[in-house]
Amino acid sequence: MKKILLFSAAALLLGACNSKNEKETITVNYPTTHKTDSVDTYFGTEVKDPYRWLEDDRSPETKAWVKEQNITTFGYLEKIPFRADLKNRLEKLWNYEKLGSPFKEGDYTYFYKNDGLQDQYVVYRQKGDGEPEVFLDPNTFSEDGTTSLAGLSFTKDGSLAAYLISKGGSDWRKAIVLNTETKEIVEDTLVDIKFSGTSWRGNDGFYYSSYDKPEGSELSAKTDQHKVYYHKLGTSQKEDKVIFGAKSEEKHRYIFASVSEDNRYLFISAAISTSGNKLFMKDLIQPNAKLQTILDDTETDSYVIDNVGSKLYIVTNLNAPNQKIVTVDASNPTPENWVDFIPETENVLSPNTGGGYFFAEYMVDAISKVFQYDYDGKMVREVKLPGLGSASGFGGKKEDKEFYFSFTNYNTPSSSYKYHVETGEYSQYWKPEIDFNPEDYESHQVFYNSKDGTKIPMMITYKKGLEMNGKNPTILYGYGGFNVSLTPSFSIGNAVWMEQGGIYAVPNLRGGGEYGKKWHDAGIKTKKQNVFEDFIAAAEYLISNKYTSNEYLAIRGGSNGGLLVGATMTQRPDLMKVALPAVGVLDMLRYHTFTAGAGWAYDYGTSEESQEMFEYLKGYSPVHNVKEGTEYPSTLITTGDHDDRVVPAHSFKFAAELQSKQAGANPTLIRIETNAGHGAGTPVSKTIEQYADIFGFTLFNMGFEELPNKAVLKEFKD
Repeated sequence: MKKILLFSAAALLLGACNSKNEKETITVNYPTTHKTDSVDTYFGTEVKDPYRWLEDDRSPETKAWVKEQNITTFGYLEKIPFRADLKNRLEKLWNYEKLGSPFKEGDYTYFYKNDGLQDQYVVYRQKGDGEPEVFLDPNTFSEDGTTSLAGLSFTKDGSLAAYLISKGGSDWRKAIVLNTETKEIVEDTLVDIKFSGTSWRGNDGFYYSSYDKPEGSELSAKTDQHKVYYHKLGTSQKEDKVIFGAKSEEKHRYIFASVSEDNRYLFISAAISTSGNKLFMKDLIQPNAKLQTILDDTETDSYVIDNVGSKLYIVTNLNAPNQKIVTVDASNPTPENWVDFIPETENVLSPNTGGGYFFAEYMVDAISKVFQYDYDGKMVREVKLPGLGSASGFGGKKEDKEFYFSFTNYNTPSSSYKYHVETGEYSQYWKPEIDFNPEDYESHQVFYNSKDGTKIPMMITYKKGLEMNGKNPTILYGYGGFNVSLTPSFSIGNAVWMEQGGIYAVPNLRGGGEYGKKWHDAGIKTKKQNVFEDFIAAAEYLISNKYTSNEYLAIRGGSNGGLLVGATMTQRPDLMKVALPAVGVLDMLRYHTFTAGAGWAYDYGTSEESQEMFEYLKGYSPVHNVKEGTEYPSTLITTGDHDDRVVPAHSFKFAAELQSKQAGANPTLIRIETNAGHGAGTPVSKTIEQYADIFGFTLFNMGFEELPNKAVLKEFKD
C-alpha cells in the first residue's frame, strides 16, 4: 500500500492568516490496484491497459476494489473538520418547498412538488379550484429513495398515463400504465426501455424505443441498434411490433418516435450519433400508409414541432447553423419544398408552441430572449422577461389560453409565472421561500480570449463586496460538448459555496451550443483541444484578474465535463489546487466499446477510424496521459456504480493511474456512490452528502481548517 501524509496549509479566515500553529494531518493508505499485461494495438502502436480488469463491473475483484476505495475515501472525508457543518447548512438551505410549473391534462392540472428534503419530487393534481391530491409519489417506489420517476405522458384526453421508472439511476426503464381517474394500473409493466419516452396514439397504445438486451453486463455491454416499438394496450409486450430499426434496416443508435398533437402523424427521428438525424413520417389516418422520408441524411438536425392539417412546421439547422423554422406540406415534405417561416438569425433559436402561437426563445450570449409569433409567421411581441437569465416553458396545448414559464439565473432561485397568450401579460405564480437573499450576490458576464484569440463568454457569480485579492476559493465549472448550452440557473449547492466566500465561474466553451452548430463543430474531433484551451484560458483570466489564484482554484465538470477536467489537469496540473471530475469520459481509446458510447463519435471520433484520430485521442485521453513523477492537484473523482451512460470503469482506471503515479502529497481519491447512476433521479439525501463531501474536500485542500464564513453557520444554528 502507498502511504501519503497530507498536510493542510495554514487555514485562512476571510482571507486572513490563521494563527494556529498545528496543522491538521490525515494519513491516506491507498488500496493496492494490481496491474495486468493487457495490451491493445492501434495502427501498429501498442498501448498498455494494465487496469482493464476494472471494466468488469460484475467481477468479485472489481466489487472488492470499489469497497476498498470507498473505505479509503470516506475515511479521509470523515476527518475533514467542517464536513458536518457543510452538510447541516446544505440541509437547512435545501429545506424549502419547490414547485414545478403546472400543466393541464384532461380535466386536471398537474404539477411536481417537493416539500423540502423529500428524496424525489411528488406529482400532484387538482381539478378546478379543488384541493390538490397526490397522483404519483416516487418516494414510495423504493425504501432508499433510489428508484425514481423518469418520464410521464398522457393521452390527449388525459384518461390514461404511462410513467417510466429508473432503478438505481440506470438508463434502463420500466413503463407502467394508469387509469388516471382511478389511479389503478391497467396492465402488466413493460420492461427494458432505454433512451425513450412514451408517445400515445389515441387511447389504444403508445410508441417507445429500446435496444435488445446486450450479452454480458446490462450496465456496461455495448448497445448499438435502437428500435421503435408500438405497444397496443391489453396485449403482452412480447407482441409489440418493431416499427423502425429492424436488423434488415440501416443501423441507428438513437431512434425516437412522436405522435402529433392531433394524432394524425407519426414522426420518427433516426440518428447514428448524438448530432444529425434522418426524419420520417407516417399518416396514421390513412389505412396501410407507408413510412415517408422527409430527410434522408444525418448531416443536420431537424424535427417537426407542430402541424396544422397537412402543413408541417419543422425546426432545422439545414443551411441555418443557428436554426430556423420552415413549413412544408406533408404530401411533398422533402427539403427542396421547404419555405422559411421564422428565418435564421445571428442568435440560436429554441422554439416551443402553446395557446395557438409559436414562442421563439433565443440565446444571446447564453441569456434568454423570447418572441411570440402567430401561425402566419408574424411577430406578435417580445416577451419582456423578469431579468437577465434563463427562461423555460412557454409551451402548452393549442387550446390553452394561459400556461406557465419559469425563470432563473445563477443567484436567483427558479420562480414560475402564469402567462396569458392573447395579452402577453404575466404574473408571478410561485416564488420560493428560501433562506437565501439574491440581493446579496452579483453575477456578471465577461469575455476573454482563448489561446487562438477566440472570444469566450463567462458568467462569474459571488457575494457582493468580495475583495479580489487572489485568495478567494473558486470553482470553475465547464462542459464544452455535444451542442449542450450552459445557461444561468440557480443551484442550492452553489449558493452554499458562495455563502462561504466562494466564487462560481462558468465559461461557455466551444463544443457547446451557445452559438449554434459552428460553435459546436469548433470543439469536436481533431478540434477538441480548443475546448481545453478555452477552459485553461478561463482559469488564467480568473487568476490574472485576482478573482483567485492557482492555490484557491478548483475545476469541476461532469460526463463530457469530467473529460474536460481530466484533460485539463493532466495538461496543466500547475493551474489548479483541486480537480473534481465527475462521471467522466476518461478512456478515449475505448469509450465507444461501452453501452451507447459509439454514438458519441460525432464529437470525439474513435481510435479505430484512422491513425490520425487514434493519435489525437491518445494525445489527450486522461487515462493515457497520467505521467509518472508529476505532482497532480488534489483530486476527488466521483462516479456511480450503476452509471450505464458513462460506465464507472472510466473513473476506476483514471483513479488507479493517478494513485500509482502521483508524485506530490496531494490526495487522489475516488468516491463511488452505490446504487446510483449518471446523476438523474439521485435522491436529495445523497445529493446533499455529495455536495458536502465535494465542497469539504475542496476547501480543506485549499488550506482551510475551518469554514471561511462561520457567521452563516452561527445564524442558522441560532
